Amino acid sequence: MSNLQPGAPAARDLLDRVAADDADLSSSSARRGAGTRGEGPLPRRPFKRYFRETGWRHLVGIVVTIFAMFPLLYVFSASLNPGGTLLTANSLFSNVSFESYADLFGSSTHPYGAWFVNTLVIGLVTAAGTVILGALAAYAFSRMRFTGRRFGLTTLLVVQMFPQMLAMVAIFLLMVQIGDIFPAIGLNSQIGLIMVYLGGALGVNTYLMYGFFNTIPASIDEAAKIDGAGHARIFFTIILRLVAPILAVVGLLSFIGTSSEFVLASIILIDPDKQTLAVGLYKFISDEFSKNWSLFAAGAVLAALLPVALFLALQRYIVGGLTAGSVK
Repeated sequence: MSNLQPGAPAARDLLDRVAADDADLSSSSARRGAGTRGEGPLPRRPFKRYFRETGWRHLVGIVVTIFAMFPLLYVFSASLNPGGTLLTANSLFSNVSFESYADLFGSSTHPYGAWFVNTLVIGLVTAAGTVILGALAAYAFSRMRFTGRRFGLTTLLVVQMFPQMLAMVAIFLLMVQIGDIFPAIGLNSQIGLIMVYLGGALGVNTYLMYGFFNTIPASIDEAAKIDGAGHARIFFTIILRLVAPILAVVGLLSFIGTSSEFVLASIILIDPDKQTLAVGLYKFISDEFSKNWSLFAAGAVLAALLPVALFLALQRYIVGGLTAGSVK
């Protein structure tokens, strides 16, 4: 037993042999390839079995990817074609020129730069306002008990069944009347358009946030109330941090919806310098005798950068925000 004490030669020899055996086993496993220890490589599946189990999924994924990417490549190719027509853009990237992108910011009759800034400002302000107002309303419906709560939720759901196009004439007449009294928020004002967007998107976003707020345990609110916190402090310091995914989703959907909206923006905004990208880009192809599809495609490519950048920035919140409030 004395030879097995720590530091004895026998113990050192035993440790050296164990280390050498482990090294030999690791090198032999690496040479044999994947598989369990001491076994050879796993046999490859026959092609028919591979295609039946997983191969067809790869094929469907490739087809869907090509189907989704082709319109994007076609529009980008049309933006690089100096011809100004879509017929000469059938051959992808046959002509490459960046003249259309330079001409976008050099036209006095089509102020693309102003349209871009207007879309960015209106979209971000509308998204921020939608998130704040929707979160406040959703918190009230989720945490407070008051008369008319269930009726209010049902009303929000029923109102969203009617398309916004039905209220187009009423909104126009209302903005005309408001503009006679308060021109800053009436017809041909960006603030008025933002207020219209906020009113139209409040219902569906409130109902979407309401389902997510219900997933937050009420015990958190009760613990904060024991410490002396009120509803305002609970909402702004605790709840908003826990519902960040749904806030990101609502903000993203609101920004995309307002930046691509055409009907209301074309009715309310009259001056070219106040219009958005959706309305301004239509002018490139609205004239029957001077359609310029190359400029239109170039403007569409640049306009797509805004929602894509916002989507990539909020990507980690999207899946959780869309699914967490769908089940109880």
